[in-house]
Amino acid sequence: MPQMAPLLWLNLFVMFTATFIIFLILNYFIKTPNKMTNISTKLLKKEMIWKW
Repeated sequence: MPQMAPLLWLNLFVMFTATFIIFLILNYFIKTPNKMTNISTKLLKKEMIWKW
């Protein structure tokens, strides 16, 4: 099998890096966040009475 020239390795690296970065960007922006319509869930606050 013939060896690849260094420039071909660089082109291959740049192509795979650009593809990976585009893949990450698309995965980040493709999902739209869900809007919360009901915000009636209240946080439960547990009070602790300390008796010393």
